[in-house]
Amino acid sequence: MTATFRITALALGLGMLPAVAQADGITNRTIGYVLTNKAWAVYQTPSGKDECPNGMNDGPREQFKVLFPEDGTKRTMAETQFVREGENWFPAENEPIAPNGKPLPYLEPQGKTGIGLNLDGKIGPNDFTSPTGETGIDNQLYRAIGCVAGFRGPDGAYTFFQNDYMQRQIFNRVLIEITDVDDLTNDPDVTVTTYRGFSGLLNSANGKDFIPGGTQKIDERWGKRYIHSFKGRIVNGTLTTDPADTKIPYADTFDTNVDLTLKAARFNLKLTPNTAEGLIGTYLDVKEWHHHLAVNWTTHHASYGQQSIPSIIRAMRRLADAYPDPVTNKMTAISAALDVKFVQAYILHEAKKSPVAAAEAATAPAGR
Repeated sequence: MTATFRITALALGLGMLPAVAQADGITNRTIGYVLTNKAWAVYQTPSGKDECPNGMNDGPREQFKVLFPEDGTKRTMAETQFVREGENWFPAENEPIAPNGKPLPYLEPQGKTGIGLNLDGKIGPNDFTSPTGETGIDNQLYRAIGCVAGFRGPDGAYTFFQNDYMQRQIFNRVLIEITDVDDLTNDPDVTVTTYRGFSGLLNSANGKDFIPGGTQKIDERWGKRYIHSFKGRIVNGTLTTDPADTKIPYADTFDTNVDLTLKAARFNLKLTPNTAEGLIGTYLDVKEWHHHLAVNWTTHHASYGQQSIPSIIRAMRRLADAYPDPVTNKMTAISAALDVKFVQAYILHEAKKSPVAAAEAATAPAGR
């Protein structure tokens, strides 16, 4: 018996080479994916004129010039810069009044087209229609940030930096594992579990793209709060899941990481053996999202994408559409959608040995 034959026989005996299963990406009724790209879903036309006919919103620098013009008036730093910095953390209810007697303007997207999912199962007057014609789309976050340059892709500062840091860091990896799956085209009952991983992404030769086949180790010790399972189904190659609260590590800028709570989240992902792409529809806690933005984006860096934190948060408070406060009855969460891309990855559980390690252990001499 040759060495090659012995290795092949051993692999088959351990179930390492299930030819049919590996052909469609499923191993032991399981397939895993790792997040490579994310952005808040913002509908965009090439010119931007359809959705933002009056242009983009002013950022911190532009607003500062309007509020405190060089008109010879003497102003202290406490009356100007300190006030504006304080607004990042404690935004007033309304936009400040400029010397011309008018409040600072804030532009919301126009039209009825938006990207997202129907989260409440209804068709309301404030809902959007998707570019493919689906009605009842709930994405009020788009109304708040759709005409802010930093949130628009592919080169908006917020979108660019969030992906850049997420892709380069290794401690904030978002993983999904689909189990009980027999077919990536149609399967009426699957289980989806989210994890945090801490392995690097597998880059293509050009250094810009990400390829399937990498290995991701789960952080089962410090990442327990990110482990959530929920039911779903695959229809015509698209995975959809039942609404469920979950939490994911949200890589932000400048080597920071925050927890992102996804309320009543549901996945809508087009699956292939190599990729999973689509949307995560959810409701976001406005206070939590505000904290993330203020912590991770200084006024200096927010200016890159004309992101006025006070104005954005005021808009989110005004447009919040879910989870009313039991005392004030004001809405505390806002509908949103994440546009996401995953590539296939082999997810390693700490308690389980890899196939190679299992094979080595099985063939090791006694007493090793």
